[in-house]
Amino acid sequence: MSSESPIFGQTYDFLRWLLPLAAKMPREHRSGLVRRIPEAAFAFQHLLLAAAKQNAEPSALLREADTSLAELRLLLRLARDLQAISFKQYEEGARRSSEIGRLLGGWLRRLEELSPACGP
Repeated sequence: MSSESPIFGQTYDFLRWLLPLAAKMPREHRSGLVRRIPEAAFAFQHLLLAAAKQNAEPSALLREADTSLAELRLLLRLARDLQAISFKQYEEGARRSSEIGRLLGGWLRRLEELSPACGP
């Protein structure tokens, strides 16, 4: 998949939105959420880029990216539950991460169609 795919633009926009949000979280969450949210977001982006650049089978990297995205969603939910972000901010993050998840799922399905699994 080309790095011109919509998932890369959506992920970049998500990072641009997410990083300032994390930086504005209350001080009491600095050692946990404020550190973990950007780490998870950058890990997700790294896995996408690695999968796009890999000429062999990128499915394993994309499944890892899916796990990383699930972690990011959990962190956003925790931030909302701890009132580190507003419900409106959580809704925006959920909307963005859902769109990225749909794009990631489509990429995985396309790969599976191109190279069917060799199993029962």
